[in-house]
Amino acid sequence: MYQFLVSFTVRPERRDDFVRAARRTARDSLAHEPGSRRFEVIADAADPDVFYLNEVYADLAAFTAHAEGPYFAEFFAEAGAYAEGPVWLMKGTVVGAGAGAAR
Repeated sequence: MYQFLVSFTVRPERRDDFVRAARRTARDSLAHEPGSRRFEVIADAADPDVFYLNEVYADLAAFTAHAEGPYFAEFFAEAGAYAEGPVWLMKGTVVGAGAGAAR
């Protein structure tokens, strides 16, 4: 599994627009991209203008397909007008088959 966490800083008057656009992208990606596994839109606990996208794909190729697809392009065409980002906070491949919490 390939996953990452990115952040965006959004103009206060456009927070609802950002959430709507990100959730639409999540819905469409999960429904129509076979390699999409998880796509979460997370509001920062301390700063209402910061949002995170936590995404999981079957592998790097599945993410690349997402990044080259229409939902990614539509999201950035809209959100790019009022959001700064993405800032990459984490990206990588899960280690080990069925990797979960380390014991």
